[in-house]
Parts: sequence; C-alpha cells; structure tokens
Amino acid sequence: MSRLGIRTRLTVLYGVLFLLGGTILLGVTYFLVRENIHQRGAGTTADLPAEIRIGNVAVNEFVQQLAARQARIEQDTLDALITQGAIALGAVTVIGVGFGWLMAERALRPVGRITETARRVAGGSLHERIALQGPADEIKELADTFDSMLERLDGAFDGQRRFVASASHELRTPLTINRTLIEVALGRPSPPPELVHLGETLLAVNARHERLIDGLLTLVASEQALTVHETVDLAEIARHVTAGAAADVSPGAAPTVGDPVLLERVVQNLVDNALAYNVEGGDVWVRTRTTGASAELVVENTGPVIPAYEVPRLFEPFRRLRGRTGSARGTGLGLSIVRSVAVAHGGRVDARPRDGGGLIVTVTLPTHKLTDRSVV
Repeated sequence: MSRLGIRTRLTVLYGVLFLLGGTILLGVTYFLVRENIHQRGAGTTADLPAEIRIGNVAVNEFVQQLAARQARIEQDTLDALITQGAIALGAVTVIGVGFGWLMAERALRPVGRITETARRVAGGSLHERIALQGPADEIKELADTFDSMLERLDGAFDGQRRFVASASHELRTPLTINRTLIEVALGRPSPPPELVHLGETLLAVNARHERLIDGLLTLVASEQALTVHETVDLAEIARHVTAGAAADVSPGAAPTVGDPVLLERVVQNLVDNALAYNVEGGDVWVRTRTTGASAELVVENTGPVIPAYEVPRLFEPFRRLRGRTGSARGTGLGLSIVRSVAVAHGGRVDARPRDGGGLIVTVTLPTHKLTDRSVV
C-alpha cells in the first residue's frame, strides 16, 4: 500500500469508506424493516382462544398456517433486501470508486503543478512560479510559500551573479595595466637578465589571472538564460577544436540548439582537460553522436587512475584531486563551466573513471529548442 501513488491510495480510501458506510446503512435498513414487519404481524394468532371451530373447519389451524406463510414471506423479503441491497451496494461502490478516482485527480491537481514547478526549478529555472489560484486552503498556502522561497533564492543568486560579473570586470583593468607595464619594462634596450626572468614570471602569473577571470565570466554567462538559439552540430565544433591537437576524433552527426560560443567552450574545456591531465604518451578520444532525441559528446583519455567517489569533486569550482598533476595553465573552472553550460542548454554531464586510468566524460544535450530557461 505504501508503494502506491497518493491518488491510488486516496481512491482506495474513498472506496473503503463508501463501502463501509453503505454496509452500515444496509444493516440499519435491514434491522428497521425487520422490526417494522414484526410489529405489524404481531398478535395475529396469540390472542385467539385455544380452539375455534366453525362447523367442521378449525379456524385456529388455518390462521396458524396463514401466519407461517406470512413469516416465510417476511423472511424471503428480508433475504431479498440483503441480497439485492448487497448487489446494489457493490455496483454503487464501483461507481463511487470511479468518481473517487476523478475527484482525487482534481484534488491533487495543484500538487501536480507544484511538482512540475519544482522539477523545472531543479533543472535550473529559478524564475518559475506556481502562482496557484483558488481558495485560501492548505495547498494554496504551500504553493505561496514555495513561490516566496523561489523569489528569495532567485534574488540571492541574481545578486551573486552580478557580484561575480562586476568583480571580474573590475579585475580586468588592473591586470591589463600590469601586463602593459611589464611589457614596457621588458621592451627597454638590453634589460638585465634578472629583470627578464622576473618579467616573464609576472607575465605568466598575470596571464593565469586573466584566464581565471575569463573563466569566471564564462561561468556567469553560462548561468544566465540563453539568448542565442542556433542550430549547432557538435561534430563541427569537435573537428574545429581538435584541429592540430593530439586527439582521435570520431565526429558523428550530433545537432543541437543553443549558443555556439558556449558550446564551443564546452568542447574546448573537455579536450584541454583530457590533454592536460593525461599520462605521458597517452591517448585522447573525442566522439560525437546522436542517440534518440539527444546529441552526445564523449571525451575520453588515458590519464591517471581516479577513484569513482572522487569524480563528483572534479565539477566543483577550484577543486582538484589530491595528487592530481596537470597543466599549470589550469584555473580549476573548466569542468564547472562544462556542467553549467550543459545545464543551461537543458542537458547534463556524466563522468566515470576509465578502466586502466583516465576519465570518460559524456555531455548529453537535447536536439530541440529550449523555451524560457535559465539556470542557477
């Protein structure tokens, strides 16, 4: 019973209550009819003398036979009441269960709206609202509370995105000034070797910070509602990104709809990650394909062994596995951006360790156009 849906449980409850109420009503009716019949038939022969004869006919015996026949008729009537009443009760119970099923669906319709909204919110659309109309009952109170919570969360995440975007833009200016000053210092005639070494080191650090800020801006952009909906083939992006890279590409047709710039960043980040976190002389495979109504991008490499329980951490910003080595150019945002862009396009990212070492990352995107979708 606990595994049944709430609509089924309500219907069964309605049916049981209806059957119980009908059974009680039938029993009370039977009792009242029986008492009424007994009261009407009482005294038919009890007050007669011991024997009354009219000629050669015994009146008492005739009356007793008549009373016995009447008793049989009364019992047959009560039996028919029980039998036909039970049949009618069963038929009405079946009809009542049908109406109970319909009424349960109508009563649970607002809960269904709440569930659908919660599902869309779980997919990233904090701009969704239930806006339930109807009487001010417990369900409407629940829906209004849920809307209020979504409004606060939406405001909080919008504020966070604005802060990251503003901070990233503000940080671009001093980094640009730093790079210009360092390049001017290195451009002087015959600079000392110490100055050249220091300048190159500072330029490398400055470039890393610029890539970090660029990654933050991309992450913020991927968490906004999509404004570009163009048909894009992941196979073409894979061929473009892997041109000249040490990767084995199998570009099967994989059309999807979305922002080409963000989708290219997804492929670029996955390929860069697979190349950077690989063993010496290792391989990288990039595959695109269409599966049902989804376009898939699969990037696989022969990197070091990664425990399965550590894989989810790879998609957290600025999180790296202990002992994992790779390119110093990394910022710790690559896979976070991949996941955010995939969710923004209505897709998902799945990753699992590869047998023998390495990682297999699969990006699944829908082939249809999204409607009014934004993400956290």
